[in-house]
Amino acid sequence: MAITFTVPNLIKERKYPFIVALSLLLICFTILLFTNATPYQLFVYSSTHPLNPHSPSVPPPKKGTSVVANANLDFGFDWKLCKGPVAVDYIPCLDNFKAIKALKSRRHMEHRERHCPDPSPRCLVPLPSGYRIPLPWPKSRDMVWYDNVPHPKLVEYKKDQNWVRKSGDYFVFPGGGTQFKEGVSSYIKFIEKVSGSGKMLHRFSANNQIRTFLLSLITGPVKLSLLCLALTFVFHVLLQTLSTIEWGRHIRVILDVGCGVASFGGYLLDRNVITMSFAPKDEHEAQIQFALERGIPATLSVIGTQRLTFPDSAYDLIHCARCRVHWDADGGKPLIELNRILRPGGFFVWSATPVYRDDERDQNIWKVMKALTKSMCWKVVAKTVDSSGIGLVIYQKPVSPSCYEKRKENNPPLCGQKDWKTSSWYVPLSSCLSLLPVDSTGKLFSWPMPWPERLSSKPPSLATESGVEQMFYEDTKRWSQLVSEVYLQYLAINWSSVRNVMDLNAHFGGFAAALIDLPVWVMNIIPIDVPDTLPIIFDRGLVGIYHDWCESFNTYPRTYDLLHSSFVFSNRTQRCDVLDVVVEMDRILRPGGYVLVQDTKETINKLTPIFHSLHWSLTLHEDRFLVAKKDFWRPTVGETNS
Repeated sequence: MAITFTVPNLIKERKYPFIVALSLLLICFTILLFTNATPYQLFVYSSTHPLNPHSPSVPPPKKGTSVVANANLDFGFDWKLCKGPVAVDYIPCLDNFKAIKALKSRRHMEHRERHCPDPSPRCLVPLPSGYRIPLPWPKSRDMVWYDNVPHPKLVEYKKDQNWVRKSGDYFVFPGGGTQFKEGVSSYIKFIEKVSGSGKMLHRFSANNQIRTFLLSLITGPVKLSLLCLALTFVFHVLLQTLSTIEWGRHIRVILDVGCGVASFGGYLLDRNVITMSFAPKDEHEAQIQFALERGIPATLSVIGTQRLTFPDSAYDLIHCARCRVHWDADGGKPLIELNRILRPGGFFVWSATPVYRDDERDQNIWKVMKALTKSMCWKVVAKTVDSSGIGLVIYQKPVSPSCYEKRKENNPPLCGQKDWKTSSWYVPLSSCLSLLPVDSTGKLFSWPMPWPERLSSKPPSLATESGVEQMFYEDTKRWSQLVSEVYLQYLAINWSSVRNVMDLNAHFGGFAAALIDLPVWVMNIIPIDVPDTLPIIFDRGLVGIYHDWCESFNTYPRTYDLLHSSFVFSNRTQRCDVLDVVVEMDRILRPGGYVLVQDTKETINKLTPIFHSLHWSLTLHEDRFLVAKKDFWRPTVGETNS
């Protein structure tokens, strides 16, 4: 069979231009090496994020692990069950009905935001009738036990959209969705296809300045170093045009707004993409609970009056498929918030009826959205409709401030450097555009390395102070050694039963990075009272969130298999009671799940009787690593929560 090599075919294949450009660069740099030319710096890394003093210590392996026995059955703890209409699924900071009733307004989703009770409740959530150990991953992606999440409302409400079906003892998730008429796998392929198809030919033919510039370099009397710069520029253009959205390489970390049962994020895991799916606790009963029961990363949140608890410039791509968010509300604050957490050069994929329907209401929304995104300097990468009649538009955030400077009107305005708050914990939404991130010398941050290189390479947001880079690599090495030589070999943990993991004090994300080859995902928590290293975690291609462990976490009960606590308790004793943190651990940990504590001996001695009072089995390794396993025990006496 004859093979025809044409320029369009080579471009369509995508791989050949990269090979050609890379080969030219290698030849060019080799020549420059022998001519003492200065190499061209392709990547710039830096930041101002400080460090956490706690790094994992690696003890000598091959030493015994002892069972911590119940020395005294009377621990002095009078545990009671939570009671009330939502006791089984009780989320203290989202189910504070007394505070919700007292709200003066619900216009901006205030009733879906956090309203934590004071003092924190110390009751234990009951188990659903018939609860059993969740199905293992990857089976759980497609089906879960009905009795574990006994909420059939979505089956009827979304029966025509293939969100979820009931089949005997199971809920089954066929991979459908409101906008996934041909299935989520087809939808994912469609996004990748339309984002970069045919762009290279169009851009090169349309840009005469580029062609003239390159031609003058090739034919004119220029220095070799200038030619190399030109070839580097070509290589950069190829990356930008042929791989606009390349799942699992250029695009690694995604936020799915209004995610439903998180099938979009669940299927992207096959593409080496990790998606933080989020939705509020609303009339779409238990959608986030379904997601976590399936083993898919998810959290409860809402775009209301406060910032999302993520850092600036965190996500490579943000997705919204009929997510029911009014992006232009309150002067465009919801979309401005997305702009804050979207990485420069990152994408917003919006699939909604205003993109492709012609009725007056949808077209009015589209006109407003078009004007708002233009004022924010977002560029339209693609706008199209698939074979099922579902349309989407892909926007891209700018990578330089030049567009902001050229706007006729400074609206929305750029945030001032002095007034900008980097925190996002209980911080009101802003009406100004966040500044593009720069290092201490004023240089713009680069895009992280492609996955999986970005996991172990220097993060763009890592501080530039002397010794910080070495500390980062040593921290990564220590966690890798600790996990491989101790956690996986000598602790009483059945890792094959673990899927959803939470690191309560994640620092650089070294624990999560060390688990990357296991079929688990890690929610990396950066407590609000420690140095902010969450941007580094996102730079590495991992996900996480800010939290205050003196309050309840935004998740349903029984949603995590393992909670990893590295010096969490010893840092909280001055702000809140250790007992409140343990009660929260019990709420979000599944029966059969584990708490792994690395802390001081004093802290471990304080925790041991509390864990025993909950009927958890305990083992201790090297007097430093306490493993507590939760069982199905619940108290028989209850109290009322409100």
